[in-house]
Amino acid sequence: MSNLVKKFQQYSEWRSGVISALHRYRAWTRAADTSDAVTEQRITHLLEKLTDDKLTIAFVAEFSRGKSELINAIFFADYGQRILPSSAGRTTMCPTELLYDETFPPSIRLLPIETRAESQTTSEFKAQNQVWTVLPLNIKSSEGMLEAFKQVSLTKRVTVAEAKSYGLYDEDDPDAALELDEQGMVEVSQWRHAIINFPHPLLKDGLIIVDTPGLNAIGTEPELTLNLIPNAHAVLFILAADTGVTKSDIDVWRNHIGAGPGRMVILNKIDSMWDELRSEAEVESQIKSQITTAAHLLSLQENQIFPVSAQKGLVAKIHGDAHLLAKSRLPKLEYALSDELIPAKQEIIRTQLNKDIHGLLAVQHSLLGARHRGVFEQLSELKSLRGKNKKVIEHMMKRVEIEKQEFDQSLMKLQGTRAVFTRLSTEVFTSLGMDILKEEVRRTRDTMANSRLSAGLVDAVKEFFARNKRNLHMSNQKTNEIFEMMSIMYKKFSTEHGLALSTPMPFSLDKYRAELDAVEAVFHQQFGVVTLMTNSRVALMQKFFDSIANRVKQCFLSANRDVEAWQKAIMAPLEAQIQEHKSQLKNRMQSIQRIHMATDSLEDKIMSFEVMQSDLEGLKNGLAELEAEINSALAGTIGNIPVAA
Repeated sequence: MSNLVKKFQQYSEWRSGVISALHRYRAWTRAADTSDAVTEQRITHLLEKLTDDKLTIAFVAEFSRGKSELINAIFFADYGQRILPSSAGRTTMCPTELLYDETFPPSIRLLPIETRAESQTTSEFKAQNQVWTVLPLNIKSSEGMLEAFKQVSLTKRVTVAEAKSYGLYDEDDPDAALELDEQGMVEVSQWRHAIINFPHPLLKDGLIIVDTPGLNAIGTEPELTLNLIPNAHAVLFILAADTGVTKSDIDVWRNHIGAGPGRMVILNKIDSMWDELRSEAEVESQIKSQITTAAHLLSLQENQIFPVSAQKGLVAKIHGDAHLLAKSRLPKLEYALSDELIPAKQEIIRTQLNKDIHGLLAVQHSLLGARHRGVFEQLSELKSLRGKNKKVIEHMMKRVEIEKQEFDQSLMKLQGTRAVFTRLSTEVFTSLGMDILKEEVRRTRDTMANSRLSAGLVDAVKEFFARNKRNLHMSNQKTNEIFEMMSIMYKKFSTEHGLALSTPMPFSLDKYRAELDAVEAVFHQQFGVVTLMTNSRVALMQKFFDSIANRVKQCFLSANRDVEAWQKAIMAPLEAQIQEHKSQLKNRMQSIQRIHMATDSLEDKIMSFEVMQSDLEGLKNGLAELEAEINSALAGTIGNIPVAA
């Protein structure tokens, strides 16, 4: 089992530990009667975030660089043979995702290449089951799986006009004639996209492997450029030691991948340099020379390039040959990948969870604190009635009544605040809602359709991004107004009525603005003025806009969900403590009235409140223990795994 596999399993165990702690926390809130609809929703959201957490690793290279073999060596060597087809020539003709979705049986879902002639993106087609060709996957037969996986290698021949409609033929390309056969037909992939639903333990734990076709697909398949590659947590860019860095390698690295967290360059097929007629030092010198050249051409440090032999690493794992495995250098790559990728992924999730979970815990602490304080005050009042006559008791009843009236007056003022809150909350969505986004997409498509110049197409998309950024800015201003208003209301109820309310939770749409900036940057990289001079590039740009619109749609959907959750969360602590305070005032009045009318024994009442006080202490201790348990689960680290020599 590789270092990467081990660390990912450890990460999955950490995630499961946090999920278990959250389930126990939810059970406690229900038992303690401190839960409400908003609390339930927030806990459900956290559990869904953990359950749906994915780790995506994309493999990018020109054909015959050994992508599929590297995937086999790292993830599937335990099967004792190749799972993904790997041979000379092109074996992966369409973008292929390996994942596990329990709502589908083990299968290969194939999206026909003909869908490229339509305006919908691959992501949009994923929700349309009827469009896909589905082949069952016999997971009990390795040979059967290998045979089924060969579907991603299938091609077909189409006319030039059809290939152009798919964005797969550029007649202005000097090499375009080489793509034609004797009948003037063009060979294209039979499938646009493949999803292999495979119940492998790692895939069940949330790993997604993306195997890309040759580099020419990077520029022609919008889903790769705008979604799969940018969103991957790790991108392994694979070169071949025997060919070195080609011009197309340099272009894709600079324009679509680039140096950064989780981006790694693999120099595969170093076994092609092994030669019995050369000494080990000479072989090492050759490999070192290729590393130096690749580092220079890709503007990287030499330690950022990892020489391996995926094929020898796979053979070594299957046969248990430790010497050959070390010679393949595969363990060093796996260690470097796991050491950089998994802890970084864990820290991102931990940071997100910490903020949300401690916001929940703060509400629970405040609520229990308010209850405890209310019981203490009532107990003190009751004890002060010992030996007092009815006039004193009547005076205390009037005092509680005055407190209630003052609180009711504050609640009347709060109604006005609620009305403003509702208005501002609605106004947030006038610029953030999905309807206005649909209108922006429609307007941009119309402008592009009416534009005959490439510059007009570019300007239309630029304006699309500008308008959506303005909409985000307007919504952000409204959320700031809501935050300031609620801060004043929190402070008012805290000072005037003793409610234990801290500063409400702030909110910002800045991360969605940054996401739009990232998508726009990809667009500008892909469509500079020079690259838009040909008709085929213009047609391709229109296809890219469909992917751009879909990516922006996903961004706005996430923003909408987050704003809705925040609006509920910012009001929830105030609402909860108001209800608690109203209940305490009512109980205080009823207790004093009963004693005044001699319907209850004062000592019995004092005793019952002492029991309540003791129970609340137990709940507070239980909450503290749960908080420590959650913090411990969150703080868990992934253990160090020694790297193989």
